[in-house]
Amino acid sequence: MNRTDVSAADVPPEAGAGLRDRTARYALLPLRIFLGVTFVYAGLDKLTDSAFLSASGPGSIGELMHGVRDTSAVPALVDLALKAPVGFAVALAVGELLVGLGVLAGLLTRIAATGGALISLSLWLTVSWAVSPYYYGNDLAYLMAWLPLILAGAPYLSLDGLLRSRRSRRTA
Repeated sequence: MNRTDVSAADVPPEAGAGLRDRTARYALLPLRIFLGVTFVYAGLDKLTDSAFLSASGPGSIGELMHGVRDTSAVPALVDLALKAPVGFAVALAVGELLVGLGVLAGLLTRIAATGGALISLSLWLTVSWAVSPYYYGNDLAYLMAWLPLILAGAPYLSLDGLLRSRRSRRTA
């Protein structure tokens, strides 16, 4: 087998030539931890906030959606959420929780990261669209942060990596 036939994900950690190789191998781990913890926290925060899980009133999802409706890039998305604001809030919170747990565990990481990117994209196009200058809004930065995990997955220190190595041992 030529060296060009081997991807970084196929090289066992002990086969790395030096510190540079080992650190490159785990370069996405801090991003996984940050995004995972942040999305788990965001999901739990929403699920435990009775004010947020209300159709109306101070701090509610309904109030938030009404407040951003006319400044969002896609008002139809806000209108859709306003048809069932509490259901939307629960779906958003559970989605954030599942995305965060998936990325932290490294289980179906690319799918979880795609979910995180879609959540971030929808929040950017609705809630933080009117933030000026644009770089003050965090949802666009979160969207960009999900892209490396969509592209690379989590080959190390992950359930994906463990499952992949078990499959390869069975087929060998």
